Amino acid sequence: MAEPEESRAGANAEQAAEWDGPAGAHRIRYAAVFDAEDRPHNERFRAATGVAPADHVLDVGCGTGQSTRDAARDAQVHAFPAGGFDVAISRFGSMFFADPVAAFGNIARALRPGGRLVLMVWQARERNAWSTAIRDAIAGDAEVPPPPAAGPHPFSLGDPEVARGILAAAGFTEVGFADVREPLYYGPDAAVAFGVVRGLRSTRDLLAGMDAPAAERALGRLRVILAAHQTSGGVLFDARTWIITGRRA
Repeated sequence: MAEPEESRAGANAEQAAEWDGPAGAHRIRYAAVFDAEDRPHNERFRAATGVAPADHVLDVGCGTGQSTRDAARDAQVHAFPAGGFDVAISRFGSMFFADPVAAFGNIARALRPGGRLVLMVWQARERNAWSTAIRDAIAGDAEVPPPPAAGPHPFSLGDPEVARGILAAAGFTEVGFADVREPLYYGPDAAVAFGVVRGLRSTRDLLAGMDAPAAERALGRLRVILAAHQTSGGVLFDARTWIITGRRA
């Protein structure tokens, strides 16, 4: 069932406020880290897009702020020229649609018949240590709200069957999944990584539910887990993504 218009508008407004506010500022402050964060994943993604010199490309949420915000807001409703693009790409920006079938349907209409879709999305949360290890360290023994089971969130396309169903309903065929397993980089050392992770929305949300002493203990545990993942190449956590491909029917 399609998401009601007022619900989509609320989710889109929330995304815009987050990226115009603390999330955007945080990514600007640590731009060098975020640019390097998922570089091995991005190299695989760039190769998979296969963009040719003459291709018209629709880029949906492949940046560190502006384009992700646009993915959550404009791609669902923007009046793209029908059949105006050869390929649509999105790197970590397509998981935040309030109504993913409507959004991908709109993107499909923007592609020429047979046009390609190439996405990079996170696999399930439990397959990504950068999320589970950090969340568990911050939470400790405290009761914290469970991760969202549905709706816009980083892992919303992590289940291949769910993603395949969404894309089929939106008008895509030949949907395929390529497994990518590469480390995620949080900075050259634990001190920088602490600043990066401390400012992420997921961390802020967890800490907001704690009183001051509990939050200080949580931050202490965060420092410990980050130090434990310090390597000669920086602070690294295991990460897995899907490269999802499809064609407009």
